[in-house]
Amino acid sequence: MGDVTLLLLDGKHRIAESVFGWSRTAVEMGINEFQTGIACVNDISARVKPKTEEKNPKLLADIQAIMEPQSETESSLRTTLLYTNMTANAVYGALLEKGWAAESLPTVRTISNILMRQEYRLRTVAKTKVQKKQQKPMPSLKMSGT
Repeated sequence: MGDVTLLLLDGKHRIAESVFGWSRTAVEMGINEFQTGIACVNDISARVKPKTEEKNPKLLADIQAIMEPQSETESSLRTTLLYTNMTANAVYGALLEKGWAAESLPTVRTISNILMRQEYRLRTVAKTKVQKKQQKPMPSLKMSGT
């Protein structure tokens, strides 16, 4: 891209964008690579944003301390997943009670994502069903014969 832009368009990367449809920044990088002879390597995998629990391991330890007493395994023991009836909003409230400042805590959605990554499967609490009243059998009327 850099060589073509230098030869045909006098190094004008904006015109190369409109004529060829190339990215202006890619053309600029190509021109710099062509002029210096050094190939630029773009390591996209290094651009990963660190997860909240990686940035703040104390938060993860406190979440685990809150969740452990509330968690239970599946009754058939087929999986190692832990189920809980505690919601991410309840964990957020428990962290506030533990002394965390609201400004330093992540959002409730982020706490929900942390719980999912730590293999706490959040499940909705099954609401109790209203039991139907048992109807009393109607008394049978006996007809007296005349």
